[in-house]
Amino acid sequence: MSSQALLIIDYTNDFVAEKGALTCGKPGQEIESEIIHLAEKMHKNGDWVLLPTDVHKPDDPYHPETKLFPTHNVRGTWGRELYGGLKEWFDTNNDDEKVRLFDKTRYSAFAGTDLDIRLRERKIDTVHLVGVCTDICVLHTAVDAYNLNYHIVVHEQGVASFNQAGHDWALDHFQNSLGAEIVTSI
Repeated sequence: MSSQALLIIDYTNDFVAEKGALTCGKPGQEIESEIIHLAEKMHKNGDWVLLPTDVHKPDDPYHPETKLFPTHNVRGTWGRELYGGLKEWFDTNNDDEKVRLFDKTRYSAFAGTDLDIRLRERKIDTVHLVGVCTDICVLHTAVDAYNLNYHIVVHEQGVASFNQAGHDWALDHFQNSLGAEIVTSI
């Protein structure tokens, strides 16, 4: 029997809120209800809902993103808190073992984490991807999921990015280079 998990990637204030340090702004805000809907639906179905969430130290000289982006998602700050209604949804459901937020320090939710081990222990072979940014963290997570032989489902109404061209390119790449299933809603 196959099992599945929803990965809600980096849906934090710094990436989504108007005053976030590295916000994708309106496009990210517009996917909030779809993300919460999917989390609720999959959770009620008994599926896993995982929240791989970026975490950084200010001005970390050893992290490659320090040269590329302003400081963001610092542990213990407003910027790293989950955005909008997702924070409330998580706070309500985080006592369930199938709902987990975990740290990631690279674009991919698999890089430097035990995500692959946790998924395989639970016989999960399908990952549903939502969050931000479509062409950065969601993309790198999808590439690693592909290389680890997971079935990938990307929810088009549940992903957003800084720019439309990158977003559109990533959706095409998911489907045509990674064999991902692109769905508009479940």
